[in-house]
Amino acid sequence: MTNNTQTPDLTITQKFMEERGAEVDHATLNRWVVKFGPLMAVQAQSRKKPTAVSWRMDETYIKVKGRWTYYYRAVDNTGKTLDFMLSERRDKAAARRFFKRAIGTNGVPDRVVIDKSGANLAGLQSINVILKFTGSGNTIKILQVKYLNNIIEQDHRFVKRITAPMLGFKAFHSAEATLAGIETAHMIRKGQLHANGLTAFQQFAELAA
Repeated sequence: MTNNTQTPDLTITQKFMEERGAEVDHATLNRWVVKFGPLMAVQAQSRKKPTAVSWRMDETYIKVKGRWTYYYRAVDNTGKTLDFMLSERRDKAAARRFFKRAIGTNGVPDRVVIDKSGANLAGLQSINVILKFTGSGNTIKILQVKYLNNIIEQDHRFVKRITAPMLGFKAFHSAEATLAGIETAHMIRKGQLHANGLTAFQQFAELAA
């Protein structure tokens, strides 16, 4: 990353280390997040409360090595995070890969609202073909209604508010890892994990254990 702006996961991690008498600089914290952010995101997905079967999917843009990449995200109709994926391309294959990933962590939805993107439509239609011919369940109803996607466009703002001051990432893998940390902190903030009475910091620390 190109400056010292700290993401929520870095701030919580720094607090965690300081409480144990350890002083660590920003560069060390960033390396920690790059190494453990994706693992914590996997743990968070496994501890996530059930989500709704009506989804909202959209992508936004993240700059990596001076070029725009595509950040796929999905939330349910109550605003709960479903999944996320950074991609160098915005095409049918990327959309299909994202939907397969989201279904793997959340199950098959009843409906998905997307934008007017032909790539997203083609990707979701290919998922329906798989569902139909494997007998895995009902096909997904696809809606392309812009105003219904307001909820995810608003949710993008949380991520963009944090990533915008960074002025981009230097490497794709560090962008993926940092975004995983941001999304994990965002899920905790939204109360999506089975907390068992733990505070947000305690939940984060438990994921890092």
